[in-house]
Amino acid sequence: MQIRFAVPADPAYPARVAAALAAARLRRFGYIGAALAAIGVVGWIASQASARFASLWTALIVAGVLSMLYAPWVRWRARRRSGGYAVEGGYDIDDRNIMMRSGSESGGIAWDGVTRVTETPDFWIVYVGRMPATVIPRWLMSAEDAGTLHAFMTERHLLGDR
Repeated sequence: MQIRFAVPADPAYPARVAAALAAARLRRFGYIGAALAAIGVVGWIASQASARFASLWTALIVAGVLSMLYAPWVRWRARRRSGGYAVEGGYDIDDRNIMMRSGSESGGIAWDGVTRVTETPDFWIVYVGRMPATVIPRWLMSAEDAGTLHAFMTERHLLGDR
């Protein structure tokens, strides 16, 4: 397998990458926030008869709502701050490595170090360990290359939820 494609110097691209990586890292804050808010609402309703611990339940509701708002806030900041980082780059993907170029910088990830890959509408998010390490933009690849890479990742059991 040898896949090579370019990334244009589009000011929207770094923002999309930052948002995808932030969403992958921060998803748990939404779940935790929803659980805290639900517990707070149930406790607050139950405590209305005695007004005991009402401030505790209110605090849980506020903490839950703030936790749910944290991820969208971080994604918004990442989009806003990364717009100035647009430079031409590219990807060279083969059976051993994912090599990325961005301006004068380059780096790579060995497939042996990849633990899983998740799919979003625009990207494949590549994880090394538990952390998302990079993204592969699917819309910049040809359909044939995307199919080849998808088959390669499926064969290595990297795609899907674990």
